[in-house]
Amino acid sequence: MQDSETAVEERMLAWIERRWRTVFWLLFIGACTYFLVYKWGQVRWLSLSDTDDNMRLAEVKAWLAGQSWFDLRQHKLAPPDGLNIHWSRIVDLPIAGLILIFRPFVGDFTAYRIACAVAPMLAFAPALWAMILTVRRLVHPRAYPIAFAILMCAQTTLFMWMPLRIDHHGWQLAMLLIVIAGLADPNGRRGGATAGIATAVSFGIGLELIPVMAIAGASIALRWVWDRAEAGRMAAYAIALGGGCAIAFGGFASYDNRAMVCDVLSPVYLSTLLLTGGLLLGLSFARVDGRAVRFALLVAAGAGIAAFFLISFPHCIGRPEAISPELERLWFSNVREVKPLYTKPWRDALDIAYLPVIGAIGAITAAWRARAQATGPVWISIAVLSLFTACGLAWQSRFGPQAQAIGVFGASALAWLILPRLLDSGSALIRVGGTLLAFFALSGQLAQFVSMIPKNDKEMKRAGCEARASGKPGRCMTIPALGQIDRLPPATMLTFVDMGPRLITMTRHSAIAGPYHRNGEAILDVIHAFRATSPDVARTVMQRRGATMVLLCPGMAESTIYKARAPKGFYMQLINGDVPAWLEPVELPEGSPFRLWRRID
Repeated sequence: MQDSETAVEERMLAWIERRWRTVFWLLFIGACTYFLVYKWGQVRWLSLSDTDDNMRLAEVKAWLAGQSWFDLRQHKLAPPDGLNIHWSRIVDLPIAGLILIFRPFVGDFTAYRIACAVAPMLAFAPALWAMILTVRRLVHPRAYPIAFAILMCAQTTLFMWMPLRIDHHGWQLAMLLIVIAGLADPNGRRGGATAGIATAVSFGIGLELIPVMAIAGASIALRWVWDRAEAGRMAAYAIALGGGCAIAFGGFASYDNRAMVCDVLSPVYLSTLLLTGGLLLGLSFARVDGRAVRFALLVAAGAGIAAFFLISFPHCIGRPEAISPELERLWFSNVREVKPLYTKPWRDALDIAYLPVIGAIGAITAAWRARAQATGPVWISIAVLSLFTACGLAWQSRFGPQAQAIGVFGASALAWLILPRLLDSGSALIRVGGTLLAFFALSGQLAQFVSMIPKNDKEMKRAGCEARASGKPGRCMTIPALGQIDRLPPATMLTFVDMGPRLITMTRHSAIAGPYHRNGEAILDVIHAFRATSPDVARTVMQRRGATMVLLCPGMAESTIYKARAPKGFYMQLINGDVPAWLEPVELPEGSPFRLWRRID
């Protein structure tokens, strides 16, 4: 009987190994089904909760309404000139395509819902494919189901591919995983080209992943230093990187992004990347046998690239956002994703950081075990990436999704090392209980269990305050509530910075500001207006920006900052009923979460 069970198990494992492409589709369809069920309520009401997702839909709608391909200014924000946003059209393409396909059959609103639900899951497909390829190449051809299970536990990463998360993060994570798949490809030229193309696409979308992409590119060059046979990989990477970035810039850079700006793939980075590609390509032809000489040549090339950048673009040294100290203090420092992970509640920090730490440990272990094998250099690259992104959480919590995604590989290697031994145990308790406990410990589920520990009195009090504060404010973003505002004649409104993208996307109205660093002057106008003790500051801002209405959502997260830091400011004056004579209230339906005034001067 035992031999029969062993034979069945072996046939199943052999099928998983042989038919991995079929399994990929089964896993992808299953995951997408789970995503849709989990998010169905939000999809039904087009509840784009993130400001960037709302702005992305607003950009797509403007393009489909006739705005130029290379004009990405959002003309419903930052009047009179519009918001000069730092995005590209790459991520707009699948969203717009889905809208155009479904709109003739189901109308605008349902087409928006379908596009916003499906587009993020399209990015999940190449990400999952790349992850499976990498695990098959590095861990074992049968290990990828374990990696998939661990990925499904990486909630911070997984959220980026769920319905309605239509902004660029899911696509950039997919490009990161494709780059790692290229590093792991035993075919050097194919792997180098794969990594170069994925890096170029990522840069064409945005520069958020430039540190990890730079580490991945450097690892390809260092592999050439160690083994001259890797010259083909480096040459293919250099050609794909330079050519891909040129295509991304020429085909997708907006009019505004063709200036010497530092926060996108502009001429600044295009010229630097072209120089990088050219030098790496030149080095790949160098017939030098000594590792020390190859390393010296690579260091010289790196120094030349750095010198070119520093001399040619000194204004880009430092933070790419190039925001003013005042904007940093009043706005940017309050953005949740740019705060260090240790500023978050310990439960949230544990959920985010657990898998990256496990992944780094696993990658280091795998690198040591494979030090004499062909996969050793790849594991070293993954270990460095894991350590870098895990440590990056101490700087900004926005490293969370990429850190968890990279952590899947190291955690999978540990799981493949530990789980088979537990499953082969003669004790049923160890086979079942030990295996489950080990998986929970390696996948991050253990951290989620720990975070379920009952909260203490202080945490309960804070949670109660947050719950009371998020009652009506949460309704402000809903379609029924915004529909009440949409029935009014189109106007430009002075409202919260974080309210701007949702307002312009779901209504005919415009807003003064949205939470984007190039929108700095408009953001400061809104902050100054609501914090100033004199209503004349708000009046001047509205006159200069052409705003005729003031729209408030009392209790919204941004409002708590005005309440705490400017208790006598204009926002609190309006909330307390101290309304200047130049504003008159606008009647809204009973139960509306908004308060609205019209400027009458």
